[in-house]
Amino acid sequence: MHFDARTQRALREAGLDTDAIAAASDRVAELVDEDADSLREFFAPAGHYYSDMEMAHSATERQEHATADVDLFTHGSDLRGYLSLEGWGVPIEGGRVLRTAETGGDDEEGDNDETPVLVELSLGATVHDRVRFARDPDEL
Repeated sequence: MHFDARTQRALREAGLDTDAIAAASDRVAELVDEDADSLREFFAPAGHYYSDMEMAHSATERQEHATADVDLFTHGSDLRGYLSLEGWGVPIEGGRVLRTAETGGDDEEGDNDETPVLVELSLGATVHDRVRFARDPDEL
């Protein structure tokens, strides 16, 4: 179960039984796994990335990164890992997809494929901030 004791109590008080709470907990873990897959997909291609990260010696609002790579893992409701940018890196303490775009292709279910175009990572030590990343600077 990925909910703490207070959350479980509140869900029971809201009328959910133990099986429903367990199902919701499992769904949270599935959604975190899906987000991790989408974030990996976003950072997989080579090329430039742009962010709204505040940099010590930069006067621009948008930073350009020649390379970016993520190594992610999930456990229950946690999404963690490491982001490497041009020779330096920072721990990832969470992340999510903020915006997607349809690619026009259909998947096995006949749905349009959606590709992440704007993502947000919660970065740890040395940055301690939520930072948005895009492949197109106009998406920021």
